[in-house]
Amino acid sequence: MKLIPAWLRKPMERGLGPIANALIAARIHPNTLTTLGFLALVASGVAFGFAHLRLGAVLLLLSGVMDMLDGRVARESGLMSRFGAFYDSTVDRLGEAALMIGVTLFFMNGGVAAQWTVYAVISSTVALSTGLVVSYTRARAEGLNLDCKVGLVQRAERVLVLGVPVLFFGAGPNGILLFGIVTVLALASIVTVIQRIHHVYRLTSPDVPARNAMSTLADSLEKGSTE
Repeated sequence: MKLIPAWLRKPMERGLGPIANALIAARIHPNTLTTLGFLALVASGVAFGFAHLRLGAVLLLLSGVMDMLDGRVARESGLMSRFGAFYDSTVDRLGEAALMIGVTLFFMNGGVAAQWTVYAVISSTVALSTGLVVSYTRARAEGLNLDCKVGLVQRAERVLVLGVPVLFFGAGPNGILLFGIVTVLALASIVTVIQRIHHVYRLTSPDVPARNAMSTLADSLEKGSTE
């Protein structure tokens, strides 16, 4: 189960096809897209920190588009590399940290009603730490040659769930909407970590034949990476 269902994800991915083709034709390197996405994400965190929420949401969504494009351009142009995968994963984590630090600063500087400030800061801190662990669990599992794309929220879900509502409604009255979104993301990330731990346990349990794990890995390689 994922927050963004497959019927919604697939049209989004198809809509990026012409853009990816244009970038390939222009010989834009996927690492360039990765860098631009990272800079947009850092800028989003700065915008959130200075209470420019709608600008922050636009930059956040732009970074999500770049994140989807860089992998697609790399695959379809034949420019996939181990460094590119490492670079993408690393700067994504740095960018997400910058984003959530910006959200935390917004809460600390009066973004929510005074009685909710401490809870909002705790919520954003949990969302930051668990979001990083979500990514780590997948990277660590794949280091063991195991597929681990299961879970309630991946990066695309986190970007859309935070970016779209804030773009249209801002932080809400007394910041309650943004507080609620961050809390949902924190809880969903905790659930995702638990799901991934359980998933890897099943794959590595002596009761599960090794061929099942290898079959899952082969399927994931055919489908390509989404985070």
